[in-house]
Order: sequence, then C-alpha cells, then structure tokens
Amino acid sequence: MTMCVRLFVAFIATLLPLASAPASQSSNNQNVKVTFSTSEQIAEDINAVPCKGNSERMGAVKSLLEKMGARIEGVTVTKYGHVENIVVRKEGSSPEVIVIGAHYDKVAHGCGAVDNWSGVVAMAHLYKTVKDVPLKKTLVFVGFGREEEGLIGSKAMVRAIAKEHVGNYCAMINLDSLGLGIPQAATNLSSDKLIERAADLAKRMQMPFGKGPVDGDTDSSPFINKKIPAIAIHALAPGYKDVLHNNADKASKVNFVSVYRATGSL
Repeated sequence: MTMCVRLFVAFIATLLPLASAPASQSSNNQNVKVTFSTSEQIAEDINAVPCKGNSERMGAVKSLLEKMGARIEGVTVTKYGHVENIVVRKEGSSPEVIVIGAHYDKVAHGCGAVDNWSGVVAMAHLYKTVKDVPLKKTLVFVGFGREEEGLIGSKAMVRAIAKEHVGNYCAMINLDSLGLGIPQAATNLSSDKLIERAADLAKRMQMPFGKGPVDGDTDSSPFINKKIPAIAIHALAPGYKDVLHNNADKASKVNFVSVYRATGSL
C-alpha cells in the first residue's frame, strides 16, 4: 500500500473507527475486501470530466459511483426545492454519521476539472476503498448541487437535519479543488481539531500537507454553522485564479498525483 493511501485510511479510521481496519492492498481478513485505487485510475476518471453542463455532470457522478461499486438503486438523488444532491450511504452499526462531500456543479466557463470534478473523483474513490469494510459509523457520500451559486445544496442538506439528530453527525469532510498543489486544509473553513488531526497524521506518515486561509467559501461552512465539525481539503497553489472559473479549468491542468495525495491526506 502506498504511503498516501495509508494516510487516507488512517485519517478516516480515527473518525470512524473501522470495525476491521485494512492492513494490506487486498485483505480478506474477517471476510473484508479492501480495494485501493492507483494514481492511474484517478487520472482516467479525471480525464473523463464532463464539460457541457451540470445536468450532464449529475449523471456522470452517478455513473462514476456505480463504477466504484455502488448499487444502481443505492445511488439516490435527494431534491430540496430547486437543488439536487447525489447521495450514497455506507451504513454503519451505530446511528453516528460522517458526511463526505464534493460539489459536482461548475461555472459556465471551462470544464470544471479542478473545481470540482477533482473532488468528485476523490470522493468516489474513497467510497470504493471503504464500501466493503464493516463500520461503526455510517458514511454519507454527497455530491452537492449548486455550490457555485452560494452553497445551495449543502445548505439545503444541513437545514433538513432534524434538531434531535444533529448530535449524531460526528464530522463532515469536504473535497474542493484538488490537483494544483499539495493537499491542504482551509483554516477559515475548517474545525481546528480536524485540522490538527489531519496534520498530525501527515507529519507522522511523512506526507505533504499544508494549512492556511483561502478566499471564498465551500460546502464545509453550513455544517460548521450547524455546530458539526468539518474540514475543507483543497490542493490549490499560487496562480490558481488563472485556472478556476475560466476556460483554463480543464483536465490538462490537473496534477493527478496531487489528487492522489489529497485522497491520501484524508
């Protein structure tokens, strides 16, 4: 198993915990099968970025999750008024929940490969890794709609959480705009304790990881505002404004190893 995948599994394991933590590339311990993605597989899915519009992208997210092993009937579209989120649940044995999200919509210009097909691909490959592992906490994988219009999909999901159920939500991990640099936590859009946990694991496993404030907002914010701990992972680098939200945002701009490392930072 590569170091970045070890770090990725380790961070998730500290949040879950895993009922049976994976220890190798392919493990059948206690009838658990774990499949880890390669950087080549991530590159293949980044290169398949749909460029035409958000309706096409929504269908592509569903297809990608099915490719990662989700049952067709298990990939659902949750509608909140005029926004649609794509949801896959990996059930755990307790009522506790961790949300792992990435917005699938894009702006009018460009293909939205960095912002945010990269996050969608990372999320889908995470699902592939843990889909057959027995868990104590439930994982809810969400492709958020209309993030670019003001976090509409994530705000709608948070509003729909009943007051009596908020305490069951242990954490939210948001993946947004990977593939331009080293994985980083956005300090102004993340909970301090989750940043510290991710940074400590990265240090111990000798993985590149940064932290600092970023401009703008992302889908972790509505969860933090609801008092649900959240972390926003990105991989932006100097000059990113020349790529995001314009015609330069296409697959050729994505550093596939950077996306792979970002999944490792989880």
